[in-house]
Amino acid sequence: MQLQDGQVPIYVQIAQWLENEIIEQRLEADAKVFSQYQLAEKFNVNPATAGKGLTILLEKELLYKKRGLGMFVMEGAREKLMDERVQHGLHGKVAELVEEAQRLNISEVQLIALIERIFRKGDLG
Repeated sequence: MQLQDGQVPIYVQIAQWLENEIIEQRLEADAKVFSQYQLAEKFNVNPATAGKGLTILLEKELLYKKRGLGMFVMEGAREKLMDERVQHGLHGKVAELVEEAQRLNISEVQLIALIERIFRKGDLG
């Protein structure tokens, strides 16, 4: 992953990257997570910055600590993340899409057809 310059702080980008690793099952329940030093080396950032990214996931109860061993993925973390993203992320994006379609006088049938075409072809551009 390449960290982006811009509005999102680096430690938040690291947390989001780890969340994606959990969702995509590259980090499964009870799997050991990268240490802050490994993340710092991977993304060429200060270890404290990487640690802040881990802390976000710890506070969201997606990770847990084993004293002296590191951090691990909490059981149910993937499902929790997926539910959160549907409820807070995807729902909002769909609402914005419907609002824009209504502004453009696109019917529900036309909008659904457009979504189906893009979904089937993977044509995101």
